[in-house]
Amino acid sequence: MVFLGACAGSSKGLDTKRQSPRESTTLILISLDGFRWDFMELAETPTLDRLAASGVRAQRLIPVFPTKTFPNHYSIATGLYPEHHGIVANNFYDPAFDASFVLAEPATHSVAHWWEGEPIWVTAERQGLTAATYFWPGSEADFDGTRPTYWKPYDHELPYVERIDQVLEWLNSDEDPPPDFIALYFDLIDSVAHSYDPESSPQVAEAIRTVDSVVGRLLEGLSVPKLAGRVNLLVVSDHGMAATSPERVIFLDDYLDPDQVRILDWNPILSIWPEPSEVDHVYEALAGAHPHLQVFRKEDIPAEWHYRDHRRIPPLLGVADEGWSITARSVFQTDPAVFEGSNHGYDPSLASMGALFVANGPAFEPGLLASPVRAVDLYELMCRILGLTPAPNDGDPRGTEHISRR
Repeated sequence: MVFLGACAGSSKGLDTKRQSPRESTTLILISLDGFRWDFMELAETPTLDRLAASGVRAQRLIPVFPTKTFPNHYSIATGLYPEHHGIVANNFYDPAFDASFVLAEPATHSVAHWWEGEPIWVTAERQGLTAATYFWPGSEADFDGTRPTYWKPYDHELPYVERIDQVLEWLNSDEDPPPDFIALYFDLIDSVAHSYDPESSPQVAEAIRTVDSVVGRLLEGLSVPKLAGRVNLLVVSDHGMAATSPERVIFLDDYLDPDQVRILDWNPILSIWPEPSEVDHVYEALAGAHPHLQVFRKEDIPAEWHYRDHRRIPPLLGVADEGWSITARSVFQTDPAVFEGSNHGYDPSLASMGALFVANGPAFEPGLLASPVRAVDLYELMCRILGLTPAPNDGDPRGTEHISRR
């Protein structure tokens, strides 16, 4: 087994931690990015089927708005809506900093001032447990000087097998404190499904089978006597996927010159920052312009989305209908095929945006098909399993009482 050196960033010394964490259970949180709630029916998933049969499977996990990767991963980790943790999109502008957070620029991800809510790995470290994160969004930045004991800067190319083997090495170590909490992230399904119809393509089905086998490798490693019966698994995703088409495209430049306004996110959520004097003009140009585009002033964004009360939320927000895309004609003409496949970001109440939730271990009820669970309630659930006092959050502990034994 190859040892991958861990980055250490906790502000606490190891002597403050519980030295025999195997006396209680470990919690492993696994994200399968883009795994829609019903993908277990689209391909063979023997590992997830096994976990669900002897554990809990929720009808679906309800994500937060926008149903994008970074906002939802950080809501799962903190129990906060994006308007309270500050990661309001994959790409966004902060007028106080006069700077932008950009998904494609990893250097921005490690800057602490973007991340405003206390994540579960920090809660664990502050209360004497040992935490590890393997590529979870937000874990590359410290929170008030605290990091997980073990963490990794994101490396898209790192083989999944190496990630699993490193987790097992952490858990089996006799020299360093094994983690009480571990977060793992796998991007494959999201990466593939953006290019293919999620319901009919063999490529998506193969991606589903691949991530199932990755979880299976982890289960095999957890079956050794030292770990058997002492690990709780929480397997989730951040959002679902909806099929798109070049026949369902909204061309923004038919109604507005995109070069005249700041646009941080385009598709299918349109984040628009006009000059203050131009807000009304831009709103009037877009409101009602296309039957499959809704446009909101910030104060009129639907209350159920919990997406109004942060300075990073734009003055104007456009939201495409399910399965529709937003772009400029020049982009579309360069490569129309980009708009085939599937996308996410839409209204979280849509069935197509529903995410995966499977849990297994001594903390969970066996053989339970549960009602939908909200992403913002998972932080409270994880704190309950780990015996932690939660930081302030938007979750409701009652939302997961029916699935856990603790």
